[in-house]
Amino acid sequence: MKFGKLFWFIGVVLFTGSNLFAETVNIGFNYPATGPYATQGLAQKRAAELAVEEINASGGIMDKSIKLVVRDTQSKATLSTKNVIDLIDNHNVPMIFGGSSSSVAIAGGKAAKSKKKIYFGTTTYSNTTTGKEGHRYIFRECNTAWMGARVLAHYIRKQRLSKKRFFYITADYTWGHTTEESIRKFSNTSNKRRNKGVLTPFPGAAPSDFRTALEQVGKSKAKVLVLVLYGNDLTTALKLAGEMGIKQKMEAVLVPALDIDMAKKVGPAAMEGVVGAVSWCWKIPYTYNYTQGKEFVENFAQKYKTYPSSSAASAYTILYQYKDAVERAGTFDTKPVIMSLEGHSFKSLKDKQKWRKLDHQCLQTVYAVKCQKSEKVTKDKFKLDFFEVVNTMSANEAARGSYTWEQIRQRAGKPLKLEW
Repeated sequence: MKFGKLFWFIGVVLFTGSNLFAETVNIGFNYPATGPYATQGLAQKRAAELAVEEINASGGIMDKSIKLVVRDTQSKATLSTKNVIDLIDNHNVPMIFGGSSSSVAIAGGKAAKSKKKIYFGTTTYSNTTTGKEGHRYIFRECNTAWMGARVLAHYIRKQRLSKKRFFYITADYTWGHTTEESIRKFSNTSNKRRNKGVLTPFPGAAPSDFRTALEQVGKSKAKVLVLVLYGNDLTTALKLAGEMGIKQKMEAVLVPALDIDMAKKVGPAAMEGVVGAVSWCWKIPYTYNYTQGKEFVENFAQKYKTYPSSSAASAYTILYQYKDAVERAGTFDTKPVIMSLEGHSFKSLKDKQKWRKLDHQCLQTVYAVKCQKSEKVTKDKFKLDFFEVVNTMSANEAARGSYTWEQIRQRAGKPLKLEW
């Protein structure tokens, strides 16, 4: 009889425990597994899986384990919309995150809004994401094009490059357009007759598109080349710039959105001297002694035998921020979670960040980095010690103010407060 009761008790415990373990919440991950930004997508996926492992090991979110439901955007806006609708309708996700292409994030955010669910943009730098197209259901973790341009412009002034001729090679979509516009504004290079530019197709640019654009750079009197390109497009253009002798003729090569995955593909020799804007890189936690950031870098490196990029850091931060917001709200319901995020300050992998209530932009420090000499890069265990911080700018200095944001919304015929 005693043994019978014991087996019954063990059975109840095991049954109850397995039920608790079986309770899951699906989270939608809408990212580029293929296409021109696939490398950045892989970094996001790895970081997301690491965050899920850690969160589940510590009890999940409100006693529910996370399950990622993954969809490939191919960096196509139409596919992003389709994915988000599928994730919400067929997999009951309360939140979707992902990005790399701003057009993808904007489309995904609109689809999420139509279903009254939250969308977090990872690497979506276009000013439009939380500007003209901003709404109550989308949040952006990374910096804006405006913020990246501000920190680069400070470097441009320090190096006395403003009076030189610039040449812009720009991806032909919302991120490219708003980034070029922002850099021209803050570097005083708005005169397009003097400071010429070429648009390249996105997605779907071929090496010949970049070669043609670089040939125009060679024929110009430009001394500063600005590559408003990302992912495989940037790596192709930078390699060609070196092979064609264009990079060597420039006094500066500027990349408004840079990460180590792109630098690695280009190679240490070709990356020497290139200057870019970042919201995070793996050296930041060590340079400024950010404990959580160092732990993330070391855990990621142990698991994947490489360092995390800024794209990876964004995905990782978002999952932890969503967990925190749900637990502060005490529910997965969309509106209370959104309200718990708005105005919330936090520290994660770097110094203090804040989800601004005005536009759902994550306010944070931004950095200008310069690529080091190849011998310094290759001394690192992963041969990835590319970046040296050459300028730092606080969120208050870098971000658009409320007045500017309201002007942009007014011109676009959008409400001056984010609507449900």
